[in-house]
Amino acid sequence: MDSQRMQMLKQIASALAAQFGSGCEVVIHDFDEHRSEPSIVHIENGHVTGRQVGDGPSKIVVEQMLTGERDPADHLAYLTRTPDGKILKSSTIYIRDAGEKVTAILSINFDISALLMVEGAIGSLVRTEEPSGTPAERITVLNVNDLLDDLIEQSVALVGKPVALMNKDDKVRAIQFLSRHGAFLVTKSGDKVAKHFGISKYTLYSYIDLKQEEKRHEQD
Repeated sequence: MDSQRMQMLKQIASALAAQFGSGCEVVIHDFDEHRSEPSIVHIENGHVTGRQVGDGPSKIVVEQMLTGERDPADHLAYLTRTPDGKILKSSTIYIRDAGEKVTAILSINFDISALLMVEGAIGSLVRTEEPSGTPAERITVLNVNDLLDDLIEQSVALVGKPVALMNKDDKVRAIQFLSRHGAFLVTKSGDKVAKHFGISKYTLYSYIDLKQEEKRHEQD
Protein backbone atom coordinates (compact mmCIF):
# COMPACT_ATOMS: atom_id res chain seq x y z
CA MET A 1 0.00 0.00 0.00
CA ASP A 2 1.26 3.47 -0.82
CA SER A 3 2.30 5.71 2.08
CA GLN A 4 -0.37 8.33 1.39
CA ARG A 5 -3.23 5.85 1.70
CA MET A 6 -1.66 4.29 4.79
CA GLN A 7 -1.40 7.71 6.42
CA MET A 8 -5.08 8.35 5.65
CA LEU A 9 -6.08 5.04 7.27
CA LYS A 10 -4.02 5.82 10.37
CA GLN A 11 -5.75 9.20 10.60
CA ILE A 12 -9.17 7.50 10.40
CA ALA A 13 -8.14 4.93 13.01
CA SER A 14 -7.02 7.65 15.40
CA ALA A 15 -10.26 9.57 14.91
CA LEU A 16 -12.46 6.50 15.54
CA ALA A 17 -10.53 5.64 18.70
CA ALA A 18 -10.84 9.19 19.99
CA GLN A 19 -14.55 9.33 19.14
CA PHE A 20 -15.55 6.07 20.87
CA GLY A 21 -12.98 5.97 23.66
CA SER A 22 -10.57 3.44 25.12
CA GLY A 23 -12.98 0.53 24.57
CA CYS A 24 -12.75 0.89 20.79
CA GLU A 25 -9.85 -0.94 19.15
CA VAL A 26 -9.04 0.03 15.55
CA VAL A 27 -6.62 -2.12 13.56
CA ILE A 28 -4.97 -1.73 10.16
CA HIS A 29 -3.78 -4.90 8.41
CA ASP A 30 -1.47 -4.50 5.43
CA PHE A 31 -1.47 -7.01 2.57
CA ASP A 32 2.17 -7.37 1.59
CA GLU A 33 2.75 -9.49 -1.51
CA HIS A 34 5.89 -10.91 0.14
CA ARG A 35 3.90 -12.35 3.08
CA SER A 36 1.44 -15.25 3.03
CA GLU A 37 -1.08 -13.40 5.21
CA PRO A 38 -1.84 -9.82 6.29
CA SER A 39 -0.10 -8.36 9.33
CA ILE A 40 -1.04 -5.59 11.78
CA VAL A 41 0.86 -2.42 10.90
CA HIS A 42 -1.08 -0.01 13.14
CA ILE A 43 -3.36 -0.42 16.14
CA GLU A 44 -5.26 1.92 18.47
CA ASN A 45 -6.30 0.68 21.94
CA GLY A 46 -4.67 -2.70 21.47
CA HIS A 47 -5.40 -3.54 25.12
CA VAL A 48 -8.95 -4.47 24.07
CA THR A 49 -7.77 -7.73 22.46
CA GLY A 50 -4.15 -7.76 23.65
CA ARG A 51 -2.78 -7.58 20.11
CA GLN A 52 0.07 -5.44 18.81
CA VAL A 53 1.86 -4.39 15.63
CA GLY A 54 3.24 -7.45 13.82
CA ASP A 55 0.50 -9.84 14.93
CA GLY A 56 -1.47 -11.80 12.35
CA PRO A 57 -5.11 -11.54 11.24
CA SER A 58 -8.25 -12.39 13.18
CA LYS A 59 -10.28 -15.58 12.72
CA ILE A 60 -12.81 -13.71 10.55
CA VAL A 61 -10.07 -12.53 8.17
CA VAL A 62 -8.49 -15.99 8.01
CA GLU A 63 -11.84 -17.61 7.19
CA GLN A 64 -12.40 -15.03 4.45
CA MET A 65 -8.95 -15.75 2.99
CA LEU A 66 -9.59 -19.50 3.02
CA THR A 67 -12.61 -19.04 0.76
CA GLY A 68 -10.28 -17.73 -1.93
CA GLU A 69 -12.66 -14.91 -2.86
CA ARG A 70 -11.01 -12.25 -5.01
CA ASP A 71 -13.61 -9.68 -4.02
CA PRO A 72 -14.47 -10.25 -0.33
CA ALA A 73 -17.42 -8.36 1.09
CA ASP A 74 -17.11 -6.15 4.16
CA HIS A 75 -18.30 -7.87 7.33
CA LEU A 76 -20.12 -5.35 9.50
CA ALA A 77 -21.59 -5.26 13.03
CA TYR A 78 -20.96 -8.85 14.12
CA LEU A 79 -20.08 -10.06 17.61
CA THR A 80 -16.80 -11.64 18.66
CA ARG A 81 -15.46 -12.85 22.00
CA THR A 82 -11.93 -12.39 23.36
CA PRO A 83 -10.14 -15.16 25.30
CA ASP A 84 -10.63 -13.19 28.54
CA GLY A 85 -14.39 -12.95 28.01
CA LYS A 86 -14.93 -9.49 26.52
CA ILE A 87 -17.78 -9.28 23.99
CA LEU A 88 -16.97 -7.04 21.03
CA LYS A 89 -19.08 -5.53 18.29
CA SER A 90 -16.80 -5.75 15.28
CA SER A 91 -16.56 -4.67 11.66
CA THR A 92 -14.04 -5.76 9.01
CA ILE A 93 -13.60 -3.39 6.04
CA TYR A 94 -11.54 -4.34 2.99
CA ILE A 95 -9.52 -1.47 1.48
CA ARG A 96 -8.85 -1.64 -2.26
CA ASP A 97 -6.46 0.11 -4.62
CA ALA A 98 -7.35 1.71 -7.96
CA GLY A 99 -7.36 -1.74 -9.56
CA GLU A 100 -9.87 -3.08 -6.99
CA LYS A 101 -7.24 -5.31 -5.39
CA VAL A 102 -7.48 -5.64 -1.59
CA THR A 103 -4.38 -3.99 -0.11
CA ALA A 104 -5.41 -3.48 3.51
CA ILE A 105 -8.07 -4.19 6.12
CA LEU A 106 -9.53 -1.72 8.60
CA SER A 107 -10.99 -3.54 11.61
CA ILE A 108 -13.06 -1.99 14.40
CA ASN A 109 -13.62 -3.87 17.67
CA PHE A 110 -15.80 -2.08 20.22
CA ASP A 111 -16.07 -3.59 23.71
CA ILE A 112 -19.80 -3.78 24.55
CA SER A 113 -19.49 -6.04 27.60
CA ALA A 114 -20.62 -3.32 30.01
CA LEU A 115 -23.43 -2.26 27.69
CA LEU A 116 -24.78 -5.82 27.60
CA MET A 117 -24.84 -5.85 31.40
CA VAL A 118 -26.82 -2.60 31.38
CA GLU A 119 -29.17 -4.04 28.75
CA GLY A 120 -29.82 -7.03 30.98
CA ALA A 121 -30.52 -4.81 33.97
CA ILE A 122 -33.06 -2.61 32.21
CA GLY A 123 -34.55 -5.32 29.97
CA SER A 124 -37.52 -5.93 32.24
CA LEU A 125 -38.32 -2.21 32.21
CA VAL A 126 -38.48 -1.89 28.42
CA ARG A 127 -39.84 -5.34 27.49
CA THR A 128 -43.34 -5.22 25.99
CA GLU A 129 -45.95 -7.88 25.23
CA GLU A 130 -48.40 -8.35 22.44
CA PRO A 131 -52.12 -8.59 23.31
CA SER A 132 -51.87 -12.39 23.13
CA GLY A 133 -49.35 -12.32 25.96
CA THR A 134 -46.41 -13.48 23.86
CA PRO A 135 -43.18 -11.45 23.99
CA ALA A 136 -42.88 -8.78 21.30
CA GLU A 137 -40.07 -9.05 18.76
CA ARG A 138 -36.79 -7.59 20.02
CA ILE A 139 -34.02 -5.91 18.13
CA THR A 140 -31.08 -8.32 18.00
CA VAL A 141 -27.43 -8.12 17.05
CA LEU A 142 -26.44 -9.91 13.85
CA ASN A 143 -24.11 -12.87 13.46
CA VAL A 144 -22.74 -13.75 16.88
CA ASN A 145 -20.83 -16.84 15.78
CA ASP A 146 -20.12 -19.10 18.77
CA LEU A 147 -21.18 -16.67 21.50
CA LEU A 148 -24.43 -18.47 22.38
CA ASP A 149 -22.76 -21.88 22.63
CA ASP A 150 -20.08 -20.42 24.90
CA LEU A 151 -22.67 -18.82 27.18
CA ILE A 152 -24.70 -22.05 27.40
CA GLU A 153 -21.55 -23.94 28.41
CA GLN A 154 -20.83 -21.33 31.08
CA SER A 155 -24.38 -21.53 32.44
CA VAL A 156 -24.13 -25.31 32.81
CA ALA A 157 -20.71 -24.98 34.47
CA LEU A 158 -22.19 -22.42 36.88
CA VAL A 159 -24.83 -24.92 38.05
CA GLY A 160 -22.21 -27.65 38.28
CA LYS A 161 -24.21 -30.58 36.92
CA PRO A 162 -25.33 -31.85 33.48
CA VAL A 163 -28.72 -30.75 32.20
CA ALA A 164 -30.15 -34.27 32.60
CA LEU A 165 -29.65 -33.99 36.36
CA MET A 166 -30.91 -30.42 36.77
CA ASN A 167 -34.10 -29.65 38.67
CA LYS A 168 -36.28 -26.60 38.08
CA ASP A 169 -34.22 -24.33 40.37
CA ASP A 170 -31.01 -25.34 38.57
CA LYS A 171 -32.49 -24.53 35.17
CA VAL A 172 -33.85 -21.20 36.41
CA ARG A 173 -30.38 -20.30 37.66
CA ALA A 174 -28.74 -21.24 34.36
CA ILE A 175 -31.29 -19.42 32.21
CA GLN A 176 -31.18 -16.25 34.28
CA PHE A 177 -27.39 -16.31 33.88
CA LEU A 178 -27.91 -16.42 30.10
CA SER A 179 -30.36 -13.54 30.29
CA ARG A 180 -27.99 -11.36 32.34
CA HIS A 181 -25.14 -11.96 29.90
CA GLY A 182 -27.02 -11.05 26.72
CA ALA A 183 -27.62 -14.55 25.33
CA PHE A 184 -31.12 -13.64 24.22
CA LEU A 185 -29.75 -10.89 21.99
CA VAL A 186 -28.96 -13.72 19.58
CA THR A 187 -31.54 -14.31 16.86
CA LYS A 188 -33.64 -17.45 17.58
CA SER A 189 -31.63 -18.12 20.73
CA GLY A 190 -34.83 -18.97 22.63
CA ASP A 191 -35.42 -22.04 20.47
CA LYS A 192 -31.87 -23.32 21.00
CA VAL A 193 -31.82 -22.65 24.76
CA ALA A 194 -35.25 -24.24 25.30
CA LYS A 195 -34.18 -27.35 23.37
CA HIS A 196 -30.88 -27.58 25.27
CA PHE A 197 -32.59 -27.49 28.67
CA GLY A 198 -35.50 -29.69 27.58
CA ILE A 199 -38.23 -27.10 28.26
CA SER A 200 -40.86 -25.28 26.20
CA LYS A 201 -40.49 -21.71 24.96
CA TYR A 202 -43.29 -20.70 27.36
CA THR A 203 -41.41 -22.20 30.30
CA LEU A 204 -38.20 -20.54 29.14
CA TYR A 205 -39.73 -17.06 29.23
CA SER A 206 -41.38 -17.76 32.57
CA TYR A 207 -37.96 -18.69 34.01
CA ILE A 208 -36.47 -15.46 32.66
CA ASP A 209 -39.20 -13.39 34.32
CA LEU A 210 -39.36 -15.44 37.53
CA LYS A 211 -36.87 -13.29 39.43
CA GLN A 212 -38.84 -10.12 38.76
CA GLU A 213 -42.06 -11.87 39.78
CA GLU A 214 -40.49 -12.99 43.08
CA LYS A 215 -39.39 -9.42 43.78
CA ARG A 216 -42.91 -8.14 43.19
CA HIS A 217 -44.33 -10.73 45.64
CA GLU A 218 -41.78 -9.71 48.27
CA GLN A 219 -42.82 -6.07 47.90
CA ASP A 220 -46.51 -7.00 48.22
